[in-house]
Amino acid sequence: MGQEIWSGGDWPDRLSAYLSAKGAKKLLLVCGRSYDGLCVRGKIEALPVERVRFSDFSPNPLYEDVCRGVERFRTEQCDAILAVGGGSAVDVAKCVKLYCKMDPARNYLEQDPADTGVPLIAMPTTAGTGSESTRFAVIYKDGVKQSVTHESIRPDVAVLEPAVLEKLPPYQRKCTMLDALCQGIESWWSVNSTQESKQYAHRAVRGIMENMNAYLAGDSGAAREIMLAANFAGQAINITQTTAPHAMSYKLTSLYKLPHGHAVAACLPEVWAYMLTHPENCVDRRGAGYLADTFADIARALGQDSPEAAVSALRELLAELGIAYPASRTREQDLETLAGSVNPTRLKNNPVALDTQTLRGLYERILKDEA
Repeated sequence: MGQEIWSGGDWPDRLSAYLSAKGAKKLLLVCGRSYDGLCVRGKIEALPVERVRFSDFSPNPLYEDVCRGVERFRTEQCDAILAVGGGSAVDVAKCVKLYCKMDPARNYLEQDPADTGVPLIAMPTTAGTGSESTRFAVIYKDGVKQSVTHESIRPDVAVLEPAVLEKLPPYQRKCTMLDALCQGIESWWSVNSTQESKQYAHRAVRGIMENMNAYLAGDSGAAREIMLAANFAGQAINITQTTAPHAMSYKLTSLYKLPHGHAVAACLPEVWAYMLTHPENCVDRRGAGYLADTFADIARALGQDSPEAAVSALRELLAELGIAYPASRTREQDLETLAGSVNPTRLKNNPVALDTQTLRGLYERILKDEA
């Protein structure tokens, strides 16, 4: 059965009926620290089920955070999960669902995953990650990013309520929006792209570009469109997965404490610029000509006449938004760390081959010498 996506104001009634149909008696409410100030809190607390709150997790969730969530789910005998928050809350909720029936005496990451059948509802409070519509989650163990993937952790229901975006700080709005934009672009050029995924990617990129300025200025109608665009980006990467900019971003996030969207946005123009000048390294089975056409399509969706102009426009956009490239006091040491950190699986999704030496060169462009 496919995922249900609710974007209308009748979601409280629909959610009540959904939980009743599932026989749910007690929700594990996985929520971020912003939950208490959300305009939807009263509607959630009016739901006809008992709620157990879990907020004990980091902005970039740790394995240990998830373990605490699983223990809370079991101890309180919950039978459904509602995630309300950004990508971190949704990712924690996904992992709790996947791990809640595993052996707690063993490392959950090393056990065979299976569908636990626990209903999972996700209400994103940022417009960016698209996590509410993907089968992926990201957590960190011992400082290393762990990708958790299973079909069953795609939330059964995604509730899109743009009113929750009203109190987002400007910087967070920018970072999450840029994450969605990068997801749309990466999915579009991924070697795994399909006609369906490219339609989602196109809707994501166009939706963001057409509504960006109004959204950042606080327009509620634009907020709705950005939230939908971010969800389309999530649906796109659910099919294709992400590519090199995302693969390169994770260590930037952990090393420099950058928000995920900031780190990805710093990587993407540099990766695209490299790919434009190295078509001979195309690994997409559809060929270099197909890839050139794809780059041209993406550029047009970005409102530019050529891929080269699109790369320049993205760099200018980051400058206008105040999204700085990271600075490093220990640049040479960091370059080695970064180049060796990239997950080769994600690189296989990239349409142009990148080796370790190339990655180091890209990171050189991304990192700035700190004065």
